[in-house]
Amino acid sequence: MNNWDEIRTAFNVARVGTVSGAAEVLGVHHATVIRHIDALEDRLGVRLFQRHARGYTPTEAGEDLLRVAQATDEQFAQLAGRIKGQGDAVSGELVVTSLGGLSHLIVPVLAAFQREYPEIMVRYLTGNRLFRLEYGEAHVAIRAGSVPDQPDNVVQQFFRQPIALFASAAYIAENGMPESVAKYPAHRFVSMDDPKSRAPFARWLRENVPDQAIVFRSGDVHALRRAIAEGAGIGFMSRLQAAEMGGLVEVHAPLEEWSTPLWLVTHMDLHRTTKVQAFLGFLKDHAKNWEAA
Repeated sequence: MNNWDEIRTAFNVARVGTVSGAAEVLGVHHATVIRHIDALEDRLGVRLFQRHARGYTPTEAGEDLLRVAQATDEQFAQLAGRIKGQGDAVSGELVVTSLGGLSHLIVPVLAAFQREYPEIMVRYLTGNRLFRLEYGEAHVAIRAGSVPDQPDNVVQQFFRQPIALFASAAYIAENGMPESVAKYPAHRFVSMDDPKSRAPFARWLRENVPDQAIVFRSGDVHALRRAIAEGAGIGFMSRLQAAEMGGLVEVHAPLEEWSTPLWLVTHMDLHRTTKVQAFLGFLKDHAKNWEAA
């Protein structure tokens, strides 16, 4: 076998389950993924995947090939991650990952860091998937919730952003300001689409507002923020984001139980490299402004 790119593509299709998902992970067009799979199957003379409406499922032959590919991919990723993090220069690729809902905080910092270090090429990966630092998928992860406990990672407490309830000025003008939590059932609310969300503020809302009062739901945090701004209802947002958007009225001040701690996570092999330390220090300095907001 002399084409590792095709094997690596097949491995990622099997791991993610879809062509589009594998294309996103690999940073290529979905047509490239399909071409690699077809070429590999033609070369081997066997079907590696069953195609169906939900995606791709490995066949028995595919499972055999992918077990070997996974072990090799992990070894290459570990090696590449260590090599890319070496050296004294703040240059090359910097890969940072977080939940998409934090992009309004992280993107300005990444842009400023690039201005400070023009030889840096940024990749900012967002989503609910836990990117694997031990396999070199990212240099720095910003994670929310309980303390991350993956082995060989360095974890630092980072930031706890105040979360409050907001409504647009137009919503308040039309519906009035609720005088107390007891008055909330008479108002309209915007919330996450997941009825079992473990987010502290989502749990609080389920306990204090009847289901029928939640009239706008979405799994996209950016859509929820926009819905609040457009007057669809009252909803949760960080004070930083609300100030940035403008035109919003704070309906309920932040409660400690609504906020979620953020953690900085790096792999021990890369934590002390010049590039990672430079970015961590830069990010922490900018976070001081968030706390003062």
